[in-house]
Amino acid sequence: MNLTGKQKAYLKKLIHSASPVVMIGAKGVSEQVIKTIDEELKLKELIKIKFVEFKEEKKVLFPEIAEKVGAFPVSLIGNIGTLYRQNSDGEEQKIKIPF
Repeated sequence: MNLTGKQKAYLKKLIHSASPVVMIGAKGVSEQVIKTIDEELKLKELIKIKFVEFKEEKKVLFPEIAEKVGAFPVSLIGNIGTLYRQNSDGEEQKIKIPF
């Protein structure tokens, strides 16, 4: 499943005022960072990550992060990336995206 433009726009609207929950710093994309992103996606389904370091590499790193955690990259604007991963348990789903 890929996200349509309409679905991405809906998710961007939902996350607009939220702050980043994960920062990519001097240590880069470590296993701990991947684990933290995975845990945050389990809790929230839709998160922002911020590239404090590795700003030049973000266009390569962001899709790799999404692939590692099984999430959809919604947007990468400036140094902030948004990821979405629907909870596999239907009862635990927090976000219902339009189809």
